[in-house]
Amino acid sequence: MEAPPAKGEATLLSIILTTFTTVFLAELGDKTQLAALLLAAESGRPLLVFAGAALALICSSLVGVLLGRWLAALLPPQRLERISGALMVGLGLWLGAQASVGLLNP
Repeated sequence: MEAPPAKGEATLLSIILTTFTTVFLAELGDKTQLAALLLAAESGRPLLVFAGAALALICSSLVGVLLGRWLAALLPPQRLERISGALMVGLGLWLGAQASVGLLNP
């Protein structure tokens, strides 16, 4: 029998629920969801579109998980969080600049 998790240690269920909620909310209304919506409407085969979209999400998530595992072996968690945060801020600034240029020069 498995020992109860130590205080502060995430349980299997909490990891699954947190991951599901994060990915679900991140993908809601995303261009991937809109593409699946259009493909389902256009093809008339929504179950096949669902299967293809689900397989694609599984594969792209696997790449992220494997990369995360590799990076976790190289870097301490705090540094990984800082790098991730800096990348997200940098990406947001870059996308904001691109949008501003597009609005100014249509």
